[in-house]
Amino acid sequence: WTVPTTQGLITPMDPIIRIRLSIMMFLQFIVWGCWYVTMGTYLTSIGFQGTSVGFAYSSTAWGAILAPFLVGMIADRFFPAQIVLGVAHLIGAALMFLVSRTTDQVPFFVLLLAYAITYMPTLALVNAISFHQMTSPEREFPSIRVLGTLGWIVAGLVIGWMGIEATSKPMAFAAACSVVLGLYSFTLPNTPPRSKGKSASFSEILGTDALALMKDRSFAIFVIASLLVCIPLSFYYSFANLFLNESGVVNAAGKQTMGQMSEVFFLLVMPFFFKRLGVKMMLLVGMLAWVLRYVLFAYGNSESLVMMFYVGILLHGVCFDFFFVTGQIYVDKKAPAEVRASAQGFIALITYGVGMVIGTWFSGVVTQHYQIMEAAEVVGHQWKYIWLIPAGMAFVVIVLFTILFQDKGVPAEEASKA
Repeated sequence: WTVPTTQGLITPMDPIIRIRLSIMMFLQFIVWGCWYVTMGTYLTSIGFQGTSVGFAYSSTAWGAILAPFLVGMIADRFFPAQIVLGVAHLIGAALMFLVSRTTDQVPFFVLLLAYAITYMPTLALVNAISFHQMTSPEREFPSIRVLGTLGWIVAGLVIGWMGIEATSKPMAFAAACSVVLGLYSFTLPNTPPRSKGKSASFSEILGTDALALMKDRSFAIFVIASLLVCIPLSFYYSFANLFLNESGVVNAAGKQTMGQMSEVFFLLVMPFFFKRLGVKMMLLVGMLAWVLRYVLFAYGNSESLVMMFYVGILLHGVCFDFFFVTGQIYVDKKAPAEVRASAQGFIALITYGVGMVIGTWFSGVVTQHYQIMEAAEVVGHQWKYIWLIPAGMAFVVIVLFTILFQDKGVPAEEASKA
């Protein structure tokens, strides 16, 4: 049977393939969700201080910077994507298991960085495998991608329910799940290398072919704002779980999954807001949500004002979807077709790569500066001051973006169709 669309008749995806891809996406993000959220709490419990925790979290940012080389130089040109995915996860499983057994700072960071270099490229690989099986990605992909968010939620709920946030067990679980996904990957539908036999330039792989777009004043401001706002964003990813645990929130990892639940909701209602707000206002709302989240964290508590913590967590849907997803849509509409893929790669490099590298380092410095020491041991942090700093930084970016960004190239009606 077929589904009528404005482009004609499209044959829907085989339901068995849909289930197989959904399982792949679920496992892909349950691997990440197992260890990433609670790592700061675990590292602090074994004596790491703020800057060391920040360096550990920067591993995924460095992985994001290096990922295009693995995907662009290997997966796109020599081997089927599902084979590269399987090998990457099996190698990653071994590395993550070693990470879970390491407590010395330098070996820990080196092993975690090696793991991130194997994991971060798989985010693009699972998308490539999915898109290859689809005839209408804009209709079929969201229902498969949402299984990834559900995987992250399940990981958080299980880790929080087991009460193992301050241990290395989440990392061991991630390694076990990575083995399962690695073996499962070899059974996935074949996705041949799309650029076999073609040469690749570094500028193409990194997306720097899109640098010409920086001549457009508003696009350049958008890129700079995206870079700057990722610095305060890193505070949440690196230290929110530690903050909630130190504040006395029970099952902090489980409570944090409310953020992913809200992400699903706001992703579904984004077209409604796009039509009424437009790109600039959507981006501003996304940035303003980060300011509000940090203020709520700064002045809430785990007793009478615990609802402020929960609202801050629930704002994740607005924080992530309204900023990152809106930014991707803006880039897609702004860039000419011939450099569209490069432009998306470039903005990913700027945000998930460079921005997060700076942000994880800076958040570590700030958190260590406001740590509370007793008998040469860290016994807590002055969280109010820690959260107000990224709130202020995000607010400054909002003011500058409001004044300087005057782009009229992506009307709300057009963006809402994306």
